[in-house]
Amino acid sequence: MLREAKFDDIPQIQKVRNSVKENMLSDPNLVTDKDCEEFLFKRGKGWVYETDNQIVGFSIVDLKENNIWALFLHPNFEKQGIGGLLHNVMLNWYFNQTKENLWLGTSPDTRAEDFYRRAGWKEIGRHGKGEIKFEMSFSDWKK
Repeated sequence: MLREAKFDDIPQIQKVRNSVKENMLSDPNLVTDKDCEEFLFKRGKGWVYETDNQIVGFSIVDLKENNIWALFLHPNFEKQGIGGLLHNVMLNWYFNQTKENLWLGTSPDTRAEDFYRRAGWKEIGRHGKGEIKFEMSFSDWKK
């Protein structure tokens, strides 16, 4: 089941975030519950995918910085179309709020890089510590 994220989902969101095998946090304490709360309810919006009352994936978009803050799946639930559903609901919502270009950063040579390229994101440079910076425009999304 795909639905909007709620405050009570934050602990399970954190579990999923810390379960990933790629784009791992160097220190799980770098992303706090307070950070999740701010991005979910003050800066943007988030969605979760639930199966058997367990969150197995989530996405969060930041309207303030026009950025995908997070899109992660538990490794046991990859390659089932869940990431695409989370991605699409997030971008549809975002582009209903604004027509500003949206960007994200992800590590090179990862499944995430392939996912975003297949979804139509355009590489526009580098970001942070060697991440690929991708961008999506309203017109490209609507195609």
